[in-house]
Amino acid sequence: MTRRNKPRRPSIFSDPNPVPNSLFGEILDWLLAPLLLLWPISIAATYHVAVKIADEAYDPALGERLEQVIQAIRFDEREGTVVHLPAPLPLTQSDLEAGRVAMQVARLDGSLVWGHGEIPMLQFPERGAVEQIRFRDEAMAGEEIRVAYRLLPAGDDAQPLLVQVAENRRLRRVLSSHIISGVLLPQFIIIPLATVFVWFGLTRGLLPLKRLQERIRTRRPEDLSPIDLATVPEELSPMVSAFNDMMTRLAANLEAQQRFIAAAAHQLKTPLAGLKTQSELALAEPDEQNMRQYLQRIASGVDRTTHLANQLLRLARVEASVVRLQPKEEVDLPTLAKDVLVSFVPQAMARRIELGYEGVDRAGIRGHPLLLREMIANLIDNAIKYSDPEGSVTVRVRYTPALALEVVDTGVGVPACERERIFERFYRILGTSEEGSGLGLAIVKEIAENHGASIAVMDNPQGKGTCFRITFASSDKRSLS
Repeated sequence: MTRRNKPRRPSIFSDPNPVPNSLFGEILDWLLAPLLLLWPISIAATYHVAVKIADEAYDPALGERLEQVIQAIRFDEREGTVVHLPAPLPLTQSDLEAGRVAMQVARLDGSLVWGHGEIPMLQFPERGAVEQIRFRDEAMAGEEIRVAYRLLPAGDDAQPLLVQVAENRRLRRVLSSHIISGVLLPQFIIIPLATVFVWFGLTRGLLPLKRLQERIRTRRPEDLSPIDLATVPEELSPMVSAFNDMMTRLAANLEAQQRFIAAAAHQLKTPLAGLKTQSELALAEPDEQNMRQYLQRIASGVDRTTHLANQLLRLARVEASVVRLQPKEEVDLPTLAKDVLVSFVPQAMARRIELGYEGVDRAGIRGHPLLLREMIANLIDNAIKYSDPEGSVTVRVRYTPALALEVVDTGVGVPACERERIFERFYRILGTSEEGSGLGLAIVKEIAENHGASIAVMDNPQGKGTCFRITFASSDKRSLS
């Protein structure tokens, strides 16, 4: 026995085309994914804030060292610029790593006046650096340093002085690390807790869905009553309302099917009872001639019952198509009507009825060929049955201005008071001598409605008889003379 792999639930990081199969998982994705995406951004923002805080803590002390150097600078007419501070010791790598401060007084052309020459020169002096102390980040001897600087006018000398004080950023990095760890470490606890609370909240929030699911699951199969909207959450009301509408339509369909089954059973019971009676009489009849008449009646009854059963099957097929079929095939209506008309030539010749076609040669509609053929065949068969001998049946396909199919006969006609009822199942006009099941026109109506067409019954415009007109709402208007 092989184990089938359970399909994986798609998330927002996967292909968006598959339909999600878990509402809980989809909501959880959209709640937690932004949190996971924002976390790296939060880390980067925390780092920049921590660096700024560290600079704000250490920059004032560095600025004070710079002010001390500036206060020690004197300008003498004979000696020039003099710094009244001891000459600093040479700066080594270990001194820099240990956090020793480097100091420098130099001219903008790069000539050193006093201090350490290792501090990088200012490449682009700013105008504001003359009035106040400025800070910048540099690299020296492979180490990141923080530099405080200021420009000073050098008396009559055209070259202003650049005073700089620099220190290693190591202590600042230590402070930044403490700030970052103090901010981020709690997040490692908060985020899992948030995930747990979100999971718990979603589980509690989706409980109404589960209760609704249980209510529907525990219903009896015959219970199609609507669900009370007052007992469901507001967000589920549109879905439950649509579900109630579907249940109402389903109940109506089931009721119609039950009526149809009851009527069909009644219609089948009568001919079957007649067949049983005729067979019993035939078995009890000693005279061969009378027995032959009984057998002929039995054969005729079998034909009628077979026709009724075929009509019932056709109607069931059409009703199933109304639910499931979406007409998409291109059908040339005149060609289909001519083909069906030709198939009735033997039946028309037996009754000495003339068949004819009038109208356009081509007219396309979107539909199902088998159902349209059944519809046209029922109309032609009905017209031949109810036409007088030596009469005529004409099929027309023309624009009125919409595309219309007409079947015109020269029969007895349909009274105006009966024209609505003749499309009901098993209904037959009283006083007619023709045998039938009363289902042919019901099938025609079902197929017409399935194709978005309307059907009308009117008098033959050329005299005696009836005209059945089926008008299609949409068509490909193209005709060839």
